[in-house]
Amino acid sequence: MLVHICCSVDSHFFLEKLQADYPQEKLTGFFYDPNIHPYSEYKLRLLDVERSCKKLGIDLIEGEYDYENWLQAVRGLENEPEKGARCEVCFDKRFSVSAEKALEMGEKTITTTLLVSPLKSQEQLKRVGDAFYEKNGVEFIAVDYRSGGGSQDQSRVTKEEQLYRQDYCGCIFGLTMQREQQDKLMDEMFSPISGSILPASIEERIAMYTLRNELEDENKEYRIIKQKFLNYREFNFKVIKGKTNVLDAYALSYSTLPRKRAQGKVEYSVENIHYFNREEIKFITLDFFNKQNKTEYQTIKELIYKPLSQEKELIFRAKINDTNYDLSPIIVVEEIPQGKLTITLDSKTYEDTKEKLILVRHL
Repeated sequence: MLVHICCSVDSHFFLEKLQADYPQEKLTGFFYDPNIHPYSEYKLRLLDVERSCKKLGIDLIEGEYDYENWLQAVRGLENEPEKGARCEVCFDKRFSVSAEKALEMGEKTITTTLLVSPLKSQEQLKRVGDAFYEKNGVEFIAVDYRSGGGSQDQSRVTKEEQLYRQDYCGCIFGLTMQREQQDKLMDEMFSPISGSILPASIEERIAMYTLRNELEDENKEYRIIKQKFLNYREFNFKVIKGKTNVLDAYALSYSTLPRKRAQGKVEYSVENIHYFNREEIKFITLDFFNKQNKTEYQTIKELIYKPLSQEKELIFRAKINDTNYDLSPIIVVEEIPQGKLTITLDSKTYEDTKEKLILVRHL
């Protein structure tokens, strides 16, 4: 039986049940999910599915990530709600490719782990699956592992296996609507030009779950815990001298402006910290930054494209302000500018939760 797999949270429990209910079947997993966006999220879910299938002794095939074709398939349905017409087209495409893979492999039956997802309609899935049975002769097995306490068992397995628990289906349109309803920043879509790994980002999770797999290979005991913290994202930053002269400048992490714009000038300096006359803004030179952090940046552009880690920036920020709770802008420039300046800074601090991996040491 070919089993279309969407994610480990749905698949691990689902595959365990299939192994028990269909012991005569050789199960093959097929990870085909071109709807998942961004691509880093796709890689993260695949990473966890690979680990899950390995633990269960199930072969896994990765389908093509043909995201552009998926976008064409759902064109015009972008604003459809979850479980609406867009989902049906999405299932239709994924079942079509899964059915073709099953025929190619000589399989006569297929199913999908989407059946166990609380975000999906089983009736809708069965309708699409039955249509493919009529068209392709590949029978769709519509098992119901949700009822009879199945959802609770799935949650238990997810916790016990420490699976990656995503909080959206994977689709960019579903994610957009979900974050708007939650009034939350859609920070899954942030990817800095520096390639830095941001706190609570998908890239941070990929690194953590990769380490998790390595620890398991070394038989080291660990736990994945959650940690509440104040997160930060910068959308736009610019320093303009006069009317049009845009200066090379870098704002340290957790720099914020309440009105996103300030005009004024640098008035005085104390011990290499130069004070702006608006919004508690401070300027420092790149030379001072290098000396304090033992770095050798030659230009501001180099700092922008290859910054310090956020942890090191926060340590440096605390040294300048004598506190860990300061949110005023700290701006690095090559030379302290004179005259009228306009500073635009659109950034956001917000409550967030991230995962953290800890090694277990028994007392």
